[in-house]
Amino acid sequence: ETPVVVEEPITATKNLFEEFAFEQTETPMGETPSVRVDGLDSKTLSEEYLKPFNKVNPVFPSALTNEELISSVSKTLREKYGYIKRNTLLATSFDCDEVNRPLEESLREVYGDNFNMGGLAGFPFGGATSFGAMAAHIPDGGSCLVVYGPNVGVDSNGKVGTVERRGQGDGGACLSSAVAASRYVNSVLKGEAEKATVSDDPLDAQQYFVGKMIMPYAERLDNAKDKDLELPYVLYEAQTDLMDRILEKSGGAVANGKTAVLGGIQINTPPGYTDYFLPLSFKLYNNEGKEIEDLMWN
Repeated sequence: ETPVVVEEPITATKNLFEEFAFEQTETPMGETPSVRVDGLDSKTLSEEYLKPFNKVNPVFPSALTNEELISSVSKTLREKYGYIKRNTLLATSFDCDEVNRPLEESLREVYGDNFNMGGLAGFPFGGATSFGAMAAHIPDGGSCLVVYGPNVGVDSNGKVGTVERRGQGDGGACLSSAVAASRYVNSVLKGEAEKATVSDDPLDAQQYFVGKMIMPYAERLDNAKDKDLELPYVLYEAQTDLMDRILEKSGGAVANGKTAVLGGIQINTPPGYTDYFLPLSFKLYNNEGKEIEDLMWN
């Protein structure tokens, strides 16, 4: 067979993968050319090859790289409860933003395609109905892993709440839905606006509920020294409350297996660096939706 050779070295653009040099390899006709990254063969530049970002841990001290997170989670679930790809269904609830997809992609490498429960700001707006539908898709005799949480950006200057994006010269707001909702609840708190009422028009229904879900935290956000840093923690707590209600109502839809639920804050970083995740809860539930073990590692 005639090999296909990429005649010139492929170099990643700076705003995609800084300083990563690629080398081509010969590939038989009809196959996808592979590349070498730091001497490692890979069909794609996966999460493990991206650089750590030293601006994250000063503001989120317990955050793990995506690779570290998935290694810890998969080891715990595999060794204690036999979670492997063929018997596990992955469900995620992350914000719609494209910057949140790398973690999903890395999780899919371990557990296969994911069921998506999430909507704006990462809230599991699929609700009890989506959980029940997901449970019906679990492999026979298997279990599910649910991963949820809001996201927040940390840009190249270490500023929380913004992040540089692929192909854009300047950084911008990250999690704009939640930022808009936080401004709304603050204006209600200060008497500058009336509480919104639910509309029968679905045009922007999710945004209404983002504001409604964080309304109880209005004073806490107003008093926070760093509102951009406090906001993802507020979102996580509001989402945890909703996830608990979903499990209470629909957890019994899991036939014979268990439900592992990992919650935390996803941390987006500039292109070329690995993303991070701050785990805040990791629990195991039986097929009646009752918590049976706290799985958080030290």
